[in-house]
Amino acid sequence: MIDFGFGISPSSGINLNNSDKDTFSKLAKIEPNVLKCMACGSCTATCTAGNFKPTSLRKAILNLQNGLKDEALEILSGCMLCGKCTMVCPRGINTRHLILSINKIYGK
Repeated sequence: MIDFGFGISPSSGINLNNSDKDTFSKLAKIEPNVLKCMACGSCTATCTAGNFKPTSLRKAILNLQNGLKDEALEILSGCMLCGKCTMVCPRGINTRHLILSINKIYGK
């Protein structure tokens, strides 16, 4: 193998074999909108809570897909459920309901 002088640090590596795909599948069955998200960032751009605490639904969904439950719940913990993100979503995802479903399934 060729050594290019860089690599993935252990803290950045995600072992997808250890991720909990069953729980994400359960979420997708209850809330199929989670699969419709195209990670455009409109929700994050309009988020009022984002001014006070890093809040990003797209990052949370990506973390859940990769089995990083605690990181996802931490990202969503700042959400005030105001609904501004629902109004700007180009896919028409009810983000408030999705966030509540995530908190219900992943236990918050």
